[in-house]
Amino acid sequence: MINVYTNKENYQYDLHALLKSFYPEHDVRVYAAEAQEEHQDGENQVIVQLFNDRMNVILDIDVRKEYVHTYKNDIDVTKKERKLSIYYDLCDYTGKTLPWGNLTGIRPTKLAMGMLAEGKADEEIIAWLKATHAVSDEKAQLSLDIARREKEILDKIHYEDGYSIYIGIPFCPTTCLYCSFTSYPIAVWRKRVEEYLQALFLEIDFVAETYKNKILDTIYIGGGTPTTLEAAELDRLLQYVRDKFDFYQVSEFTVEAGRADSITREKLDVLKKHGVTRISVNPQTMKDETLKYIGRQHTVAQVKDAFWLAREAGFDNINMDIILGLPGELEADVENTIHEICQLNPDSLTVHSLAVKRASKLSQWIEENGIAALHNTDSTMDIAQKGAYALDMKPYYLYRQKNMSGNFENVGYAREGKYGIYNILIMEEVQTIVALGAGSITKRVYPDGRIERSENVKDVALYIQKIDEMIERKRKLLTDF
Repeated sequence: MINVYTNKENYQYDLHALLKSFYPEHDVRVYAAEAQEEHQDGENQVIVQLFNDRMNVILDIDVRKEYVHTYKNDIDVTKKERKLSIYYDLCDYTGKTLPWGNLTGIRPTKLAMGMLAEGKADEEIIAWLKATHAVSDEKAQLSLDIARREKEILDKIHYEDGYSIYIGIPFCPTTCLYCSFTSYPIAVWRKRVEEYLQALFLEIDFVAETYKNKILDTIYIGGGTPTTLEAAELDRLLQYVRDKFDFYQVSEFTVEAGRADSITREKLDVLKKHGVTRISVNPQTMKDETLKYIGRQHTVAQVKDAFWLAREAGFDNINMDIILGLPGELEADVENTIHEICQLNPDSLTVHSLAVKRASKLSQWIEENGIAALHNTDSTMDIAQKGAYALDMKPYYLYRQKNMSGNFENVGYAREGKYGIYNILIMEEVQTIVALGAGSITKRVYPDGRIERSENVKDVALYIQKIDEMIERKRKLLTDF
């Protein structure tokens, strides 16, 4: 445990994120300065005192060390500069640096995108990321490359007069060790799937009518695992979506097929029949022992079979997800996974750095085994990147999460013309995304950049019971009268 004390409330989030980045194995708690008196001496602690002319940073984790920063005039010192100073203090104290420097947000490409929009030169953008946030050369260049690619793709999107749709199917064959998404075991909820679909249809009806004069750009059906639905249920859902929405300008229709143990030729034929343009077949790893350990309940052979079934069904835009830093996996395991994926030759590859979510079973696993048992390094990230490049893919979107192994990032790679447009939209928050289903969050983006949200309840039973309330929440958000 590391306790952090500060006399400035507006620094608490940043201090927590920074300390957690340097000390992922510790629980970090941030308090107001006065709370220090309530705690015992001898604890791991960090004290950040901000005054008009100076900042004192006292680190007492491994050994006690004090850093003093003096300023001529506090007015001239920004929060950003103070945060950078604290970052360098931690670098000196721990003897290590972080690939993303002091950036604690989840969308580093947004900074590069903003500067591109201002007409800044590439060299200026990279220099600013390095000087202001201590971002490494590699990550600064990656941010810029992705920002340029995103801008090119998003230039074709209808911002003000368009929208995208997310439809959540919150059922899965099993719950994976690392998962914190809204998902329910299909075996338990099978008898209520029909009720769920009927509630979902009511939401679809409302959105279709409310936004009938807007342009629909992309549709993404995720979860959970949408293909836990039976073929006939999938058919009804997709036909309903087809009947209710104008597909004239839809540029991407994605269904996250996901788990190999839920994919059949019959279901793939249903997806193809209704014009789904992009699907995911997600192994996470190509090691049977790890798959079993994390609760996937399918084999590598099943992943391969599902992939080839999708190719035979006519899908020419197939994504595969992998996760780096899974329990027990080392560099050799990542090399094997990338080798196997290269043999399959998908159209895009999403590389996730394992994120430890409090709501997941993984959080308990780490308490028992320690975070050091998770191995995600520069080397494993490099292996994945080289594999993507070998498949003629380019990075096209990037995001970061709290508590990511190795303090790295999630990167989507794809071949030209196979980019996941919805993935960019959900990250960059430049277009309204209307989300339907249990646990989904609608984000309305206004012309001035303001974003307002409407959340659906996560519990499936409550969603079914309170569907009228969910629709009313959307009505208040999406209508201007």
